[in-house]
Order: sequence, then C-alpha cells, then structure tokens
Amino acid sequence: MMTLPTATIRLRPTAVLLTMLVAVLGLVLGCGGGAGSPAGDGGGPAAPGATDTIVMKSFTFTPATLTVAPGAKIMVVNQDQAPHTVTANDKSFDSGNISGGQRGAVTAPTKPGSYPYICTIHQYMTGTLIVR
Repeated sequence: MMTLPTATIRLRPTAVLLTMLVAVLGLVLGCGGGAGSPAGDGGGPAAPGATDTIVMKSFTFTPATLTVAPGAKIMVVNQDQAPHTVTANDKSFDSGNISGGQRGAVTAPTKPGSYPYICTIHQYMTGTLIVR
C-alpha cells in the first residue's frame, strides 16, 4: 500500500480571523438580521427606505403581525395560485385583487394604531398591521 505525504498547513492569525469574520457575517445576514427583512419581524418600524412585505402563501399572511412607520409603503406578494387581497377591516387600506404569483402594494395609515386586515376573498385569512 502506498502512502501519500501529508502537507502541513500553516494559517496566519489574520487569515483565521478573517475566515471567522466572514462566517459570522454570513450567518447574521442569512438569518435576516438586518432591519426591514422581507417578512418583517413585528418588532418595530423598518429603517427609512426599507420595504416591508406581507407574503400570502398557503392561504395565510406572513408575518401575521407587521409593525411599520406611519405612511409606510408595504409590498404584498401573492405566492398562492388563488387571488387574494389585503384589506383593512376599517377600509383604511386595500390592495385590491392580487392574482396568484403577482405583487401589489398598500400604504399604511398615517395615524398610529392597530389595524386588523383580511383577504376579502378568503375571510379566514387574517393579519394585523401595527402603525407606530
């Protein structure tokens, strides 16, 4: 049996540190650690210029509760085949019908508060928009 010589790998401390930094940064970004992540986290308004998003998939809204700044534009993405709407119970915002696979948008009310919403086509689909 033939044995191959083993190579000795010597890493510089700077290279090790850089590799660790890149790995940690990849984990943070991959886990949605930035403000204004696509699905929102409900924890507070997104950073200025960030786009909040409501996704409709499997006949549910994700996130179920989204917190945004007054007057924020909210992207609405329909990942189902069926059409859906994002319509405030008090009619303060309404996306209109969004066909399967399409996108739309709504603008959050300018008055702070809690705004429950539904899909007017599938009224068991519910969510809440919090404006603060």
